[in-house]
Amino acid sequence: MKNINKPDYSNIKALYINCTLKDSSKQSHTEGLMQVSMNIMNKENVELEYLRLVDYDIAYGLMPDMKKEGKEKDDWPDIYDKVMNADILIIGTPIWLGEKSSIATKLIERLYGMSGETNKMGQYVYYGKVGGCVITGNEDGIKHCAMGILYALQHLGYSIPPQADCGWIGEAGPGPSYLDEESGAKNNQFTNRNTTFMTYNLLHLASMLKANNGYNSYGNSREDWDDGTRWNFENPEYR
Repeated sequence: MKNINKPDYSNIKALYINCTLKDSSKQSHTEGLMQVSMNIMNKENVELEYLRLVDYDIAYGLMPDMKKEGKEKDDWPDIYDKVMNADILIIGTPIWLGEKSSIATKLIERLYGMSGETNKMGQYVYYGKVGGCVITGNEDGIKHCAMGILYALQHLGYSIPPQADCGWIGEAGPGPSYLDEESGAKNNQFTNRNTTFMTYNLLHLASMLKANNGYNSYGNSREDWDDGTRWNFENPEYR
């Protein structure tokens, strides 16, 4: 390995949200692969938190607190606080019928419901945060699921570094899953490499953004736009 200065990530906070359909009383293969990434972050002294969204009572809807809209329960405000406290968000999901789980869809919908909020610089609230995803399953769909998740995150304001996804799938059809010994998944070099690269790329980008206080608000502040600032925008003249 080349002699380079080892970065310090001790000021970075990461949140892993597992969107498995199984509650915490059951084994999650998605958690198994997420743990590989979490182990790296732990060794890099990153402050991290992990949760399964299905353990919480998250209402459907796009308002910040659906209890105010008549729902009996909604744990989303507590989850949102965790999201906002983290520099990095990693979404984990199994593959069902080639798609991310319904729980992952619900998470993205609730994130979207907050995307109109702004930060202290007047930018959309997720600016300066970094996103990635972890996918597992017994069928094709890693890149398809990652495509949808990472597009959604960047559209909401998250920054996506190179190689921001990782995954493992078994053979098409029923068969061993990630944590099953017979799958050999833990020795899959492609998965191990991508998981490692993803984790460090998330850390690199989060560290750079944090060191620079996120993005310069010149040219991208919703509040300034609403106040009439247009920077260098103008409609072209047509002849």
